[in-house]
Amino acid sequence: MEKNPVRRIVTGHDADGKAVVLIDAPTPYVNQRGEGNVTQLMWITNESPVDLSHNRDQASQKTGVPPPRSGSICRIVDFAPIKGELPHGVDHNEILKQMGIDPATQGYQRHMYTHRTRSIDYAIVLDGEIDMLLDDTQVHVKAGDIMVQQGTNHAWVNNSGKPCRICFVLIDSNEPPAWKKGWKPK
Repeated sequence: MEKNPVRRIVTGHDADGKAVVLIDAPTPYVNQRGEGNVTQLMWITNESPVDLSHNRDQASQKTGVPPPRSGSICRIVDFAPIKGELPHGVDHNEILKQMGIDPATQGYQRHMYTHRTRSIDYAIVLDGEIDMLLDDTQVHVKAGDIMVQQGTNHAWVNNSGKPCRICFVLIDSNEPPAWKKGWKPK
């Protein structure tokens, strides 16, 4: 499903302090999750404020969906359209573990891909359209829309019949007070 690999251009400084391009190539950090969903990792930071003194490829780190503590992550995700019925009897905890998410940190499970991360997420829809399921509502977004998500329980479901590409920037945060309330449907 990977359409148009993303060209990743990373700048930095040479030994003399001159601004230079360090990387200019499609990202080699590509992961297929599920049937047709492709994630292309662009960059990771491990601290805030960010350390800009190194020239190593920060995306080469092993990571899951959440950003590192006090860090951030940028990735492009291509969501394939849903075809037919979703599988039954799927182990939600196993899906979460594959996403690098501790099941003990999660809330209400509305959908097999429902999850939440301790982060503020900027989701920029680049192409296509998709639905984001919240606990008991959903929001339809399309190319050009930007969603700011504040640690909310959610799942992305592409019912459009066509691929959807989203750029995600996740920045670590404190745990939202709402997580302690543990909302459940009535």
